[in-house]
Amino acid sequence: MSAASASSRVDDDDRVYDEDVRVMVDAMRARRSPSLQSTGVGPARDALESISRPPGPDMQTVRRVEFEGPHGRVPVRVYRPHGAPEQTAPVVVWFHGGGMIMGSLESFDRLAREVAAATNAVVVNVGYRLAPEHRYPVAHDEAYAAVRWVRETAARWGVDPDRIAVGGDSAGGGLAAATALRARNEGGPRLAQQILVYPGLERRCDRPSMRTFADSPFLRAEDIDWMKSLYLGDDPSTDDEYGTPAVATDLAGLPPAVVVCGYADPLRDGVEDYGRRLQEAGVLTAIIRYPGVGHGFFMQSASVARARSAIAEVGGLVAARFARNSSAVPD
Repeated sequence: MSAASASSRVDDDDRVYDEDVRVMVDAMRARRSPSLQSTGVGPARDALESISRPPGPDMQTVRRVEFEGPHGRVPVRVYRPHGAPEQTAPVVVWFHGGGMIMGSLESFDRLAREVAAATNAVVVNVGYRLAPEHRYPVAHDEAYAAVRWVRETAARWGVDPDRIAVGGDSAGGGLAAATALRARNEGGPRLAQQILVYPGLERRCDRPSMRTFADSPFLRAEDIDWMKSLYLGDDPSTDDEYGTPAVATDLAGLPPAVVVCGYADPLRDGVEDYGRRLQEAGVLTAIIRYPGVGHGFFMQSASVARARSAIAEVGGLVAARFARNSSAVPD
């Protein structure tokens, strides 16, 4: 990289990122953090699991259980926040991020707690199987099975079977979108809403945000290609709407949505395009773009102020939608 291009990138970073995010960006660039692909699956998983995060909000209860899924037993953690109704709480079935190749109930424990506290809903965090050991459709099958299991066991968890939402961040947001599509197509369970936080909805496409932020330290374009291939395979012609929700041709009849992205995220334009398509299909959808942050910012709440405010704001929207009729328009 030439000195001129390096200087230009620093100027871009100064303008694009909030100050607390820029501190992280500068540190990552100084370390010359390698791509995930060059790191490899095992070391990438280890690196994510090794990140030290402060504990999340205290919960009334956290229960660790398993259910029998289509590919074997699936671990889940059920978080009940203080103040949630004892027998009729709303519930969010949450799918963690990690590009379909990494992440666990442990590494996403803090975020699950924050989602539960912000929404005042029970959160069921799903430990779905990862690629490349388990390629599509395994994770999708387990995500859909988790929603059906929550519906069938609602009384056990003290949740309202008519107020089930799906949600997730990054890869998990893509799983949530795909689960909403399948629930519509197969006649249930009926979902109250979907919460799509910078969801992975498509393979890499030539969009402005993908070109501008292709070298983002939080998510590189080359790593998107690599992780999608590990999960979906190398042939895009085989993609369907459950593996790649953006290829769905009909979005009508889906549950209301909150669609979230950061300005400096290479996925931004694809995420917002999906949100607009939901709106055009008559789905009540709030599209929220947060400035100053990149991909994965919900996981940065311990050090990034905008992440904390975004979780609170999105949580408030979700709680308000749970409290109203599901056809109500979000503020």
